[in-house]
Amino acid sequence: MTDARVSRVLVVGGGITGSVLSLALAQRGVDVVLAEIRPEWTGAGHGITIQGNALKAFRAVGVLDELMAHGVPFDLLRLKNAADGSVIAEFPTPRTGGEDLPATMGALRSDLAGILARAVIAVGVDVRLGTTVSDITDLGDAVTATLSDGSTVTADLLVGADGIRSQVRSMLGIETVPQPVGMGIWRVVAPRPAAMDCAEVYYNGPKYKAGYSPISADLCYAYLLEGNLDRAHVGEYPGGKVLKERSEGYGGIWGEIRDGLADDAVVNYQWIESVLVQDPWYRGRSLVIGDAAHACPPLIAQGAAMCAEDAVVLAEMLTGDDPVESVLPAFMARRFPRVRMVLDNSLQLARWEMSPTPDADPGRIMGETLQALKAPA
Repeated sequence: MTDARVSRVLVVGGGITGSVLSLALAQRGVDVVLAEIRPEWTGAGHGITIQGNALKAFRAVGVLDELMAHGVPFDLLRLKNAADGSVIAEFPTPRTGGEDLPATMGALRSDLAGILARAVIAVGVDVRLGTTVSDITDLGDAVTATLSDGSTVTADLLVGADGIRSQVRSMLGIETVPQPVGMGIWRVVAPRPAAMDCAEVYYNGPKYKAGYSPISADLCYAYLLEGNLDRAHVGEYPGGKVLKERSEGYGGIWGEIRDGLADDAVVNYQWIESVLVQDPWYRGRSLVIGDAAHACPPLIAQGAAMCAEDAVVLAEMLTGDDPVESVLPAFMARRFPRVRMVLDNSLQLARWEMSPTPDADPGRIMGETLQALKAPA
């Protein structure tokens, strides 16, 4: 009988999804080649909010302890009024990763990226920086990819983990493309005020909302949600003065953060977009996962979690007893309802932010989503 286990996998993309998948597969004895288009393997400078189910996935690949040493765990979400920072309500966040893990953690994206990169290298993954896939040839029982540096890789499976603008997705003939949600987000890393002890969100202000999370003993990650601005604003650049102007009208700790920003502080502004591939995520011996298959607005802070869960689940299924041909549809069937729930609920929250309605109940949607995510991935 032919061994059903894959022996070699080509992973395209070295972000959270590709790194966790490469690590999980290599730990299970699979030979992994990771192609990452960036010549330097670093993460974006702004912060990230990591929910408990993401922490569970990071624990599964052995990086949780190091991540916890860098980040700030917390179990509470506090809602405040924009003008003066007075408290509207506060409630504990469901522990989606289990009662033995924090509900939420704030961290620097660059810290998470560095931890994952070091672990991937340490486990022996063949990392090819500065290159990506330029051609894919399906061989029936394998796949051969030509990389942009002219080399070729033949593997049992090719996994596109190359993000919301996935080139692998389009190369496989999947026509789904990112769709603007209608709002944009400003992000900045700033000194952490002494009074900040958890994530807080400010409502009833001039923009859709503003908020922040502690990400280290000295730093916080702050954000502002508003409508889509001209694309000239998109990117990461010294735009502290612009963000200060855009966030006028927010008091409390948010106002303290804003007033402390230098005019040339580095900020990041992006249009928020979403993707959901409803066609099969696979073609022959190639598939897309993570943001390449499904990307949600950050209204429930589940982006990293959905990506990391995909990676851990796929690695487990690929190294089981079933053949690849049956694993791929089974993987999508297992993951699709969960990621669709997160995406649909995140989009509903975005619609309520942009067009408030009398029966809107964002607290209920967020609570029900996080409670549902306590179930195994």
